[in-house]
Amino acid sequence: MVLREMKKDGEKIGHQADRRIVAATGLMIGAAVLGAADTVVVRLLTQDLHPFVIAFFRSLFGLLFVAPWILRKRAMLKTNYSGLHLLRAGLKLLTLAAFFFAIAGVPLADVTAIAFTTPIFVTLGAWIFLAEQPQARRVVAVVIGFGGVLLFLQPGREDISTALLFAVAGAILNAVIHLMLKKMSGRDPTDTLVAWNLILIVPLSMLPAWWFWTTPTWPQLGLLALQGGIGVLNMAAITRAMALADASYVAPIDFLRLPMVAGFAFVFFAETLAAWSVVGAAIIFISTLVMARRARG
Repeated sequence: MVLREMKKDGEKIGHQADRRIVAATGLMIGAAVLGAADTVVVRLLTQDLHPFVIAFFRSLFGLLFVAPWILRKRAMLKTNYSGLHLLRAGLKLLTLAAFFFAIAGVPLADVTAIAFTTPIFVTLGAWIFLAEQPQARRVVAVVIGFGGVLLFLQPGREDISTALLFAVAGAILNAVIHLMLKKMSGRDPTDTLVAWNLILIVPLSMLPAWWFWTTPTWPQLGLLALQGGIGVLNMAAITRAMALADASYVAPIDFLRLPMVAGFAFVFFAETLAAWSVVGAAIIFISTLVMARRARG
């Protein structure tokens, strides 16, 4: 009798785990679709608006979407890292601007593939600044990942795209933010980190936006509001997926964003992938997958 009850309890726990995995997978697929759609919206907006103007409105609409939640839970604003929140918001603004510059100037799939190098730079930063011990498997993954980056940059070319360098800069800045979050999340909860980032980035982005100001049309304002909503939904989906399943399982699913971006870019902008872009993206994917599997084991 006891064994039968234990078996039922085990099956119940197994079914619950399966449901969590399915839910996490669905959320990450949804996040990949949202991320791909966001990239298309940015390309449309950069045709007429400066990246800093787009970053300002993205942050503003994002804050407006989450303001009711912040007002209901004002206790979340208590923080141990006032100065670091300001620095992180400034870095986030530069990251957004760098990626927006890149999206305006090079094929969308190339920018997306370069963005996936962030875990490589996070790993390097953890070795250098957090004194984490480098493990052989991750060293190999980093070397592989940089091989993929070099395929995109093709050192020695005289016509290397400045926009592609902006994409690399965005990936590096994003890695710095990840390393800061690793430290800050030890004493501040996720809600606090999200709220202060949105609250601070809006006033920080106002000055560069004013310097490059172009008043958006009503259709552009609609796209900017859509982008703000996409950003909030994307963040919520990824956060929930991470809570439901291991990060080492969830993170590689985000690579679905790359073929989705490539498909959207072909449909909306008639962009096609060069051979080295396909190979470079595959190498970066393999590198990140190796690191994710190392995190699991």
